[in-house]
Amino acid sequence: MKKQLLVRHNLSEGGSTINYLSACLLAKTFGAALTKARQLSAITLALLFAFATASAQTPGRPPSVAGAAYGTAGKPRMTEPLEKPGMPPGYVYRLETGPRMISQFGLFTSFQVNVDAGGNNILGDAANETSITVDSTNHNRMAIGWRQFDTVQSDFRQSGYGYTTDGGTNWTFPGVLQDNVFRSDPVTKSDETGNFFYLSLLVNTFCGDIWRSTNGGQSWIEQSPDGGAHSGDKEWFTIDRTPTSMGHGFQYQFWTEFFACDFGGFSRSTDGGATWQTPISIPNSPQWGTLDVATNGNLFIGGGDSGSGFWCIRSSNAQNPNVTPTFDQVTTVNLGGSLLFGAAINPGGLAGQIFLAVDRSGTATNDYVYMLATVEQFSASNGSDIMFSRSTDGGLTFGAPQRITDDPVNQNKWHWFGTLAVAPNGRIDSVWMDTRNAPNNTDSQLFYSWSTDGGVTWAPNVAVSNSFTPFEGYPVQNKIGDYITIVSDNTGGDVAYPATFNFNPTSGQHEEDVYYVRVSPSGGPTPTPTVTPSVTPTPTPTATATVTPTPTATPTSTATPTTTPRPTPTPRSVPTPRGRPTPRPRP
Repeated sequence: MKKQLLVRHNLSEGGSTINYLSACLLAKTFGAALTKARQLSAITLALLFAFATASAQTPGRPPSVAGAAYGTAGKPRMTEPLEKPGMPPGYVYRLETGPRMISQFGLFTSFQVNVDAGGNNILGDAANETSITVDSTNHNRMAIGWRQFDTVQSDFRQSGYGYTTDGGTNWTFPGVLQDNVFRSDPVTKSDETGNFFYLSLLVNTFCGDIWRSTNGGQSWIEQSPDGGAHSGDKEWFTIDRTPTSMGHGFQYQFWTEFFACDFGGFSRSTDGGATWQTPISIPNSPQWGTLDVATNGNLFIGGGDSGSGFWCIRSSNAQNPNVTPTFDQVTTVNLGGSLLFGAAINPGGLAGQIFLAVDRSGTATNDYVYMLATVEQFSASNGSDIMFSRSTDGGLTFGAPQRITDDPVNQNKWHWFGTLAVAPNGRIDSVWMDTRNAPNNTDSQLFYSWSTDGGVTWAPNVAVSNSFTPFEGYPVQNKIGDYITIVSDNTGGDVAYPATFNFNPTSGQHEEDVYYVRVSPSGGPTPTPTVTPSVTPTPTPTATATVTPTPTATPTSTATPTTTPRPTPTPRSVPTPRGRPTPRPRP
């Protein structure tokens, strides 16, 4: 095992396209020990890799060359993990605090989450990449996990968390899961009885573990030993919350198989995260996505190839504890563009990842499968949009992509960090960052829209936060995370997101902090939904082999500009507003 990890480390460290799985396969096939692997030249390894994987290459994808892999649109793909070990813990000497930020925008109020014991803002730290979970039995209890940087002088990060007992008005930040342990990629979930779970990645090994809280996130107990949940870069998990399902309570997890703790990209726990099965591979090795469970216990995984290839992958027997899960349906999904890594709006990370959610409302849209991603449209060369597609037949086919963002198409604008959730009554909520109102095309606001008819029509977009610059407060990382999250109920949604509302007079910059805001259709002026023409789904062949969609240009006039009255910003209540410096040039 140690030799396998070393092989992965040595081959991925320099940006080689040879992934961990292939490296281990080579070592096994050719009987090469670690010393032999080190002696092979990069050219020889590349040839061996090409030979070993030629039969599995995606049609239309150019072969790997000179340390770069390519997506279906021919654009360079990621060859290194998003999470990488870096600096040791930085020395923290901090006497300064300031009032916590309560940022009022019309009828929407964002409350700072990462505050000290006195409820004050902590100067000099950073917090981003937010994941929220809510107690479905008591809405007053919520918890948020995030990447905590104790000082912006280091990229050393830990698993921070905060909790509320009053519905999000006041938050307590007790600390991190483990002091001085390099952790990242936080994902939080809850079961239907109010137990909270926190999946955390150990960056040095790409192994993960599950933590559990029975008191609304106030304290956490590690369920599996360090690294016991296997995992890999950009891991995600979900819980089967349907009492009648054979897999009720099961936890399912997948990750980027190229950068993993060990073999495989998927694992299952049947005992609440205490133990995990030996990982297995998923068809097409999807990455940067999420997963969800239908009312019949079927598991759906939404992921992609880090370019313009997107898939919805089903397992109908993962719910059966007596078998090793298999994947019996692989459907190509057209989301109208390509994922973005290293975009100008978030230079060191993703502009957003892939989100999949299943409707479990028991209404006419029950078990509809929805997918959403932040993409650069095929017809664009800059900027990004929030694109959505749905399946009404259990993931067998998906409709044409829809643009949720309703402002005039403008390649200078960024709509990023898109995410979605489905309420128990079937309403779909989506939130994202948006630069449409920024003269400099980069200052961002949180925006919100919703659909009450299964995604056929979407309400006009509503701004729900003040504007902020995403380029300040970097903790030796040029990004503000890779995603945000929302959890929906019958009247609205609870959102966790990072923003830079707080100004640090010592550094002369704004700081990355975590915020909570409640959004709902009734939270502001109730808009009349703008109808998007429904499209009859085109059957897509299912297969267990890699399937790559042919890029189809999406017309840039799919959305009709709608003039939507926006809430008038009101003065911040705490603290007294300070003047903001002119944003520095984009990095």
